[in-house]
Parts: sequence; C-alpha cells; structure tokens
Amino acid sequence: MDLTKIENPEILKSMSIDELNELAQEIRRFIIQSVAKTGGHISSNLGVVELTIALHYVFSMPPDKIFFDIGHQCYTHKILTGRAGEFDHLRQFGGISGFQRRSESPYDVWEAGHSSTSLSAALGMAIARDLNGETYHIVPVIGDGALSSGEAMEALNAIGQEQRNIVIVFNDNNMSISRNVGGMTKGFARLRSSKNYTNLKQNMESTLRRSTVGEVVYRGLKGMKDAIKETVIDRGIFGEFNLEYIGPVDGHNIKDLIQVLSMAKDHVGPIVVHCVTTKGKGYPLCEQDHQGVWHGVGPFNPQTGQFLKETPLGYRSWSGVVADTLEELAEENRDIVVLTPAMITGSALGAFFAHYPERSFDCGIAEEHAVTMAAGLAISGKRPFLSIYSSFLQRAYDQVNHDVCRMDLPVVFGIDRCGLAGEDGATHNGVFDIGFLRALPNMIISCPKDAAEARNLIATAFRQPHPFAIRYPKGDVKLPENNKLELLKIGTWTVPYASTVSKLTVISYGPDVDRIVDKAKVNELPITVVNARFIKPLDTEMIRQIAAAGTPVIVYESDMKACGLASAMLEYCNDQGISLKLDDMGIGDQYVHHGSVPQVRTALGIGFNDLMDKIQGYLDQK
Repeated sequence: MDLTKIENPEILKSMSIDELNELAQEIRRFIIQSVAKTGGHISSNLGVVELTIALHYVFSMPPDKIFFDIGHQCYTHKILTGRAGEFDHLRQFGGISGFQRRSESPYDVWEAGHSSTSLSAALGMAIARDLNGETYHIVPVIGDGALSSGEAMEALNAIGQEQRNIVIVFNDNNMSISRNVGGMTKGFARLRSSKNYTNLKQNMESTLRRSTVGEVVYRGLKGMKDAIKETVIDRGIFGEFNLEYIGPVDGHNIKDLIQVLSMAKDHVGPIVVHCVTTKGKGYPLCEQDHQGVWHGVGPFNPQTGQFLKETPLGYRSWSGVVADTLEELAEENRDIVVLTPAMITGSALGAFFAHYPERSFDCGIAEEHAVTMAAGLAISGKRPFLSIYSSFLQRAYDQVNHDVCRMDLPVVFGIDRCGLAGEDGATHNGVFDIGFLRALPNMIISCPKDAAEARNLIATAFRQPHPFAIRYPKGDVKLPENNKLELLKIGTWTVPYASTVSKLTVISYGPDVDRIVDKAKVNELPITVVNARFIKPLDTEMIRQIAAAGTPVIVYESDMKACGLASAMLEYCNDQGISLKLDDMGIGDQYVHHGSVPQVRTALGIGFNDLMDKIQGYLDQK
C-alpha cells in the first residue's frame, strides 16, 4: 500500500484485520527507512504502530481527540492523518515536526515534548466538552514512565473525582527512555500478570450477553464479577484512583485492541485500557536496546544499524566529559553523589552508575522530586550533582527556588542540552534557563567554552558552598591536552584574544567563544574577544574596563535576550551610572521551531555569518 495516498484515518474502517496487520508492517518498514534518513525517535514509534491503527479504527477524528503523551510516539498517527509524503523532511528546517503540532494538522489536538501532561489536558477537554453539551471521545495515550510523574498522579486523582468520560490508554512497555525505576514499576508488573482475569471478564460478558437469558445471568453474576475485579485488579493503582480498568491486552494484536477499545468507547466515566507493548517492535536492534541508545537517533544504515555520524577521534560528547570528570572527582570525594531524572544514557552517566551504584540515583521522570532530593542530600553534608536537561529543569523551578536557593544549599546543576536543541524544536530548546535562574539569589551560573573549562568549573563547583549551575550543549567537544584540574575564581571572565589595537569588543560564552577567536585569528581582526564564562556573578571589574575603553560592544548569545547576559550587563551599568555602547545578538520574544542549529540561527538573524557581518560593519565605521 502506498502510504502517501492515505489522506485520513477513515480508510481504516473499511479494512479487514488481515489488511490492518499488513498495513502495520508497511508502516513499520516506512518508519525505519524514514528515520534512518532524517534521524528521530524510532523505538517509541515502532512500539505503538498497531495501537495507533486500532485507536483510529475505533474512534473518529475529528471530533474525537486522540493524542500522545510526550508526542514522540506520533509517527504512525501522522502517517494515518495524511502526512506520510512529508516524512522526507521530518524534523528538518521547514518540514514536519517530530512531535504533534497544532499548526501542522487539525488531527494534532495537543502539543507536548515533555511527559505527563496528557491526563491534565484530557480532563480540561472533557470538562469543556460536557459544559458545551457535546459527546465526542477524549483519548490520551500515556506510557508507564510518564505515569511516575507527579503531574500525572495529580491528574489521575482529579479524573477519579470528576468521573468524566475519558478513555485513558496506558501504553505499558516497562520503559521510558531506558528501564523504568520506582515502586510504581512493580505495581504495573503485577497488573501485567493479571491477564487471565481480562480474558475471563471478556469471555463471560460476550458469551452471556448473546441471549436474553444470558443477559439475566450476566446481571446476576455482576456481584461475583465485581468481587473478582476488586480482588484481582482494583488493588492496583488505578482502582485506588476510582478508575475502571480493562487489561492488560496485547498492544500488538489489532483484533484484541479493537475489541477492548470498543468496549471502553461505550463505557460511562473514566476508564483505563492497559496495553502491553514492546518498545522498538519489529527492529531487533531497538527491541534489544535496554540502555536507551535507540530512543532518539541520528541518521543510520537501516540494514546494519551503523550510525552515519560518529564522534571524531580525540573528541567526546559534552555530557561524556562532564560524566568522566564526575567519576574522577568522586574517587577522591566520597560525598559526591549523582542524580538524574531518567536520563542516565542521555547524560552519559552509565559508567558512573556502574562504578558507584550506592551514590547514583535515577529519580525517574520526576524533576521536582530530583531537585528537592538533591537539596536533602546537600543539607545533610553530601555534594549532589544533578544532571538534567535545560528544558526539563524548568519543570522544577519552584524546587530550585524554594528548596535549594532559598536555603543556599550547594547543589551542583549540570544543565545538559543548553541552547538551541536543533531538530527537537520548541519543546526542547534550552534557551530559558539563564533567565529563570539569574533571578534567584545565591545561584551561580556558568557556561564553559571548552572541555578543559568544563572540568575546571565542575571541580570549582564542588569546592564552594552555594547553588552552582554549569551549562553545556548537545554535541561533541575536543578533549583537553592537559587533564590537570584548576580551581577558578568565581565571577571572572577571560580574554582569549585581543589585537594590539582593538576597535570592538565581542563578548560571548560557551563553544561560540572559540569559534569567534578562530575567525578573529585567521582574519587578524582588530577586536577583543571576551569569554564570559560566569553569567552570574558578572565580572564587574572587566565590564568597567571595557566601558572605559569606549569602544562598541557586541554580546553574542544563542539564548533568550530577555534576562540574558546582555540584559544583566546593562542592568549593572545602569545601576552604576556606567555608559556602555552595547549591541545584543540573541533570541527575541518568540518560540523557536525545529531545524539544524545553523539553519535556525540564520533564520533568527544570529547566525555566525550574521555576527561576522555585524563585526565588519563596526570595523568599517570611521
């Protein structure tokens, strides 16, 4: 079947089970081939092919609303809603998103790149539907990893109280990115083992209700049925929230899925449909991956599984440099402990967790808990390092403020994936953390330009008594020639390049500093380049020196202008009555969508060539 000919999911309703199964295999092949070319989330999408087909077979969008928690499992949904022909540009600049996006299709009714928002959204939709006197179905699909989040628990509590018609599809693959952790995981495992009950209930109901006499017998047995349910199922977590439950059902058996989802569709009140799936289904490398390597990938050879982009010799990922340094320091300092909210693989912490299991904690998808747990460790004399993606840290802002900064506790935040996230787009761009952290008293914010500086900042962070954030981007960095660690003076900047006669000062932070220096050296530019490695506190002495020189200043940052480095400098100068000719290059008041980082920067007017043009424009002035 030519998948590009599918215009909407109504085509499914005229297909037989055999045809639907054939379609599932064709979609699975299509996803593998497409992601091999563009990169993307592959394992999560391969795991929900049959489930998505069954959902669109039973329900009708619009008006029904089917949406996916996190959204990185929506590729089959996009194919069935007429977008297969656009997959050549999946996650590419100007192409379709790797997540649901409302502006992209009327079939995308909710946007999410972070987990655990679907149930709260579903309840809001259900209340609005009922207030409007409408009757459409609301079907959020949420995974077992996402259910460990506090927001999901809060939503289940409210859904059980409200008793609105919502079909919650529980996609249970015992994985988030890697293996799930926590007590809830064991509870879900017990639910999986209750498969015999599901078959009994379905067989009893379908058999007895075929005749009038059977209907009477069925109703008479209702007390027994409820007793079975109470004993075998409702002791699970969903029963505690006053939710009805069907399951578990094989999430790759389209016939069974259609039967169960049809029953749920007719149910009055909220109901959970428990579907057991295999993450990465149909592609052995994904199915056998328990470390999360195949969760989100770049382009690869679909036959061999070989990734097309490898880390160059002499380079390491930024995350890897940080993790290696933590191991080195932890060997000497037994008080160092490491926490991460379900990002062991993404943050390259596998070796640390293996070498120091008693000092390693995967908190699951629970960023708020992770931050406050780190605060508890710090107040008890330990030196916690919390490795967390920038866009995930914002989910725990109150805890950073209330539990860490307010008590001035020495929690070290390794803010991974800072800056523009590239192909993952708006939900994952780590461009807000400077702004929301800079407002917090006691917080130190830093951003290394290279691997050596990253190592030194980590060493420095563990030798001081305040909250300390170290920002580093996705990608690879050249390993330092000298591994010796050096403690840095907090709040100091450096000048890695200065011409004899300087007509302009360019201030930046992170890897952009060395890019600017390299360009200045090659072209012998009459400028000064400043490495603002500490964004808070500022190097006020150097700011005064720069202002006294009277030459123009360009601040180049690929984060938000609002509350950024340039903003901090201008606030200081204004308070001190200092005159500074400052030109800020950064992201304006907007969300930034997906594409390669160079493409996105250029579209924003902050590409590297834009910076060079601006520098030359100043130098050309008489």
